[in-house]
Amino acid sequence: MDATLPLATQDFSLVLGGPIYQLFRRAHLSGPALEQLWRRIWVITLVAWLPLLLLSAIDGRAIGPPSPLPFLRDIEAQVRLLVALPLMIAAELVVHLRTRSVVAGFLDRRLVRSHDVPRFEALIASAMRLRNSVAIELGLLVLVATVGQWLWRSTIAFGSASWYAVQEEGRMRLTLPGMWFAAVSLPVTQFLLLRWYFRLLVWFRFLFQVSRLDLHLVATHPDRAAGLSFVGRGTYAFGPLLFAQGALLAGVIATRVLYGGKSLMDFKMDAIGLIGFFVLFLLGPLLVFTPRLASTKRTALAEYGKLASVYVAAFERKWIRGQANDSELLGTGDIQSLSDLGQSYSVIREMNIVPFGIQDIVRLAAATALPLLPLGLTVFSLEELVMRLLKIIF
Repeated sequence: MDATLPLATQDFSLVLGGPIYQLFRRAHLSGPALEQLWRRIWVITLVAWLPLLLLSAIDGRAIGPPSPLPFLRDIEAQVRLLVALPLMIAAELVVHLRTRSVVAGFLDRRLVRSHDVPRFEALIASAMRLRNSVAIELGLLVLVATVGQWLWRSTIAFGSASWYAVQEEGRMRLTLPGMWFAAVSLPVTQFLLLRWYFRLLVWFRFLFQVSRLDLHLVATHPDRAAGLSFVGRGTYAFGPLLFAQGALLAGVIATRVLYGGKSLMDFKMDAIGLIGFFVLFLLGPLLVFTPRLASTKRTALAEYGKLASVYVAAFERKWIRGQANDSELLGTGDIQSLSDLGQSYSVIREMNIVPFGIQDIVRLAAATALPLLPLGLTVFSLEELVMRLLKIIF
């Protein structure tokens, strides 16, 4: 237990639970707090990738000319198994630490009122029960084994020959490495990705329920979000997952550009659309706090507006229309109080009605887009690419 965290949040984690987590514990691939991270990454990645290399080499399809596409030239497969897969595993530790910190923040920052603390603890318990659901993880496995396999095999039928499938009598037949890819490697990556989507739904459900509590929001908070900006920054925890998604997209585009005769510009709108979708997918659910933030802002503007009217009227009577002399003005705190009141009112007017800002959007978009940058080398030289990036930044 971490003594620095409130008791209500010490058991909160989006990843420390579920049948697969318990299986890893028994297999000594994880400790109670996600220890043995590198062991998990190495074991799962090697199980998914190394047999493909060996079987492709035995089959004579590991390396060679671009047609039919050999295993080591398949950028999409290499990125999926050597970049995206390890990142999805490594993201667990980051998300575990950051989201638990966000949950603790609701109590540490006094946002949850004392009478709502039992309800807040009940919401945590509900989220943990959902996270631990055996039925849902089994359902994800069934989904991968049925729909996932059907979708992948249906796309093979319209693809060209490669290291994992060859054409025989007008139909595509899986090769030896293709069988391992279909039975092990692909289901592993699909399951991890679907399980991350499920965890995100657990997180969004929890935030939605918290937004319905009688939160103590302060419109004059300097974060310009009534004290909730830490929730928006908490989405940075999912940066590795966004990078993995961007890497998967980059792998698909790279394979089609280098071996499919496509142009990078053919995928411009696809890339922009998917980057926007992933950012919206993470930040969009935070809009559940918008009604409460908007109400807090309206109420504060009305209350501070009334207070300002009373104060400036009294100030005018005393210092403008009254009989006060210059010597009385020196050293008085009235002018400083007037300035402070004006500053408070400005903070309220600038307050956001969403718990995130442009900087958060840019950071998440950058995390998703970063894996796509090397694709620019298929269109521009390294020097041209660097100069274009510098122009965008500066």
